[in-house]
Amino acid sequence: MERKSFSHVEEAVQFLQSKLPAAPEIGLILGSGLGVLGDQVENAVALDYGAIPNFPVSTVEGHAGKLIYGELQGKRVIVMQGRFHLYEGYEGDAVTFPVRVMRALGVNTLIVTNAAGGVNFDYKPGDLMLIRDHINFMFRNPLIGPNDNKLGARFPDMSEGYSKRLRELAKGVASEQGLPLQEGVYCGVLGPSYETPAEIRMIRTLGGDAVGMSTVPEVIAARHAGIEVLGISCISNAAAGILDQPLSHDEVMETAERVKETFLTLVRGIVEKL
Repeated sequence: MERKSFSHVEEAVQFLQSKLPAAPEIGLILGSGLGVLGDQVENAVALDYGAIPNFPVSTVEGHAGKLIYGELQGKRVIVMQGRFHLYEGYEGDAVTFPVRVMRALGVNTLIVTNAAGGVNFDYKPGDLMLIRDHINFMFRNPLIGPNDNKLGARFPDMSEGYSKRLRELAKGVASEQGLPLQEGVYCGVLGPSYETPAEIRMIRTLGGDAVGMSTVPEVIAARHAGIEVLGISCISNAAAGILDQPLSHDEVMETAERVKETFLTLVRGIVEKL
C-alpha cells in the first residue's frame, strides 16, 4: 500500500478548498457514538470520506464517515464524524492522514474524543475524562518511516501531548456547567479484541486510567504538526475484570447515547472559549 505523502495531503487540501468557503480554525475528531456533535454544526458542508482524494473510509459501527465543515459556537470548525483505526487494517500514515489535512487547511487546535473503558476503580460508565497523557500500548507509531520536514520535525516532543492550557480551559467550562470531570491517563491498545482482565490489571499498575483503541496515533501526528490538542474520553464501560460481565460494542454505544447531551454541552462550551 502506498504511503501517504505530502503530495497526497496537497491533493486532498486542494479539493477541500474548492468546496469550503473559508479556512477552519478548530478540528474535532468524534469517537464511537459521539458523532452527534457533527449534526449541530451550522451552515454545514458535509462530504463523505470516499469523495475526498486519498481519504480512507470508516468501517466501524458508530462512525458515520463524514467530514463536516461549518460553524459551531461562532467558530469555523472541521469535524470528523467517525475516525480510522489501526485494527481496521490501515497503516499509521492513513489513520492520521485527516490530521495532516486539517493542519494544511489551517487548523491549529484539535479536540479528539473517544469512548474508552474505565480502568480506574473510581470511574463509572458515563463519566467524562480529560486526557492528561497517554501510554502507547499499540507498539506502533505513525511517524515510522522517512520524515517529511514539511509535515514536522523528525523527533517531535511529546512532553505535553495534551495541552495544559486547554485542559485548564476545559476544567473551567465544566466547573461553570456544574459538570464533574475526571482527568487521567489514556492507554491506547491495538484491538480489535477487548483486553483481558490480566491486561487491565497491568495497565492499572502502570498508571493507566482508561483504555481504548484510538486517539494515540492522531495525537502523535497532531503534535508532530504543531497542533495544540485537547482529549476527552467518554467512559463507556468498566474494563475487563472489574465487573463480572462480558464487554460489547453495544454497551459502548448505549453509554454514548446516554451521556450525549452532557458531552455536547461541554464541547460546545469549550469551543466557544477557544
